[in-house]
Amino acid sequence: MKGFILSFRSEFYKTRKTMGFWSAVLLPLLLCLLLFIGFFVKSEHLVNTPPMMLWLQFAGAILGIMGLLLLPMLIIFIAYSVNNIEHKNDTWKTLFSLPISKMSVYAAKYFYAFFLVFFCLALFVLFTLGFGNLLSVLKPGLKFNEYNIASLLTQLYFKFFLASLGILSIQFLLSLLFRDFLKPMGIGFVCTITGSILASNNWDYAYLFPYSHPMMAMRALQQAKHGSAGATVPQITVEMFTKDTWVSLAIAIIVFVAGYFIVLKRSVK
Repeated sequence: MKGFILSFRSEFYKTRKTMGFWSAVLLPLLLCLLLFIGFFVKSEHLVNTPPMMLWLQFAGAILGIMGLLLLPMLIIFIAYSVNNIEHKNDTWKTLFSLPISKMSVYAAKYFYAFFLVFFCLALFVLFTLGFGNLLSVLKPGLKFNEYNIASLLTQLYFKFFLASLGILSIQFLLSLLFRDFLKPMGIGFVCTITGSILASNNWDYAYLFPYSHPMMAMRALQQAKHGSAGATVPQITVEMFTKDTWVSLAIAIIVFVAGYFIVLKRSVK
């Protein structure tokens, strides 16, 4: 465990000034800021919108982009950036020759990539809530403060995180095996487009294809029947562990184990 912690800390110091790290911070900030500006400018057209629907419009704009394309492409970039330092400096053999178990070195890089994705999605939750509530202060007509969406938003982004694990595992392995960015990027982009097509067309077996999972995670927003007569606010639930989630977790575990043996053999040659 000590070796893992040391390796994990080393990954942070090596990547803290790279675009891979800062993309996980700046992407949620910039997207939420742009949406904040849009709602601020168009506030007069939204003053009669119920608080919950305001939140769904505000958060849903980003969630739709995330599920369709943004999350898979972010994962591809983060997975490559974590390993690009070793490729660029040709330090794989040196890294695996350290007096730390090879599993600790490999697992630290692997879970650091997971951490960056988790951190990015957590920031999306924080910035969405922060900018939404700021709008209610600057524009009192936008009654964001009259509905608490924090629990729903947290569950939904955690669903996205679980849906991303299979993709992240595959892209992490590809970025280990290929030195250049074009191969893992090209494979990931083609698979992302394919996954989007399969999920959007409701193919019965789309859940078996990990690149479909982010878009399928959007189905976690299920609108139930309205409650009492005259009610206009839907009840929304998040079904966390669906078939696609279990497939994503299974792929993550299988690729992690397989990747260790593949990369270990290549790195000690």
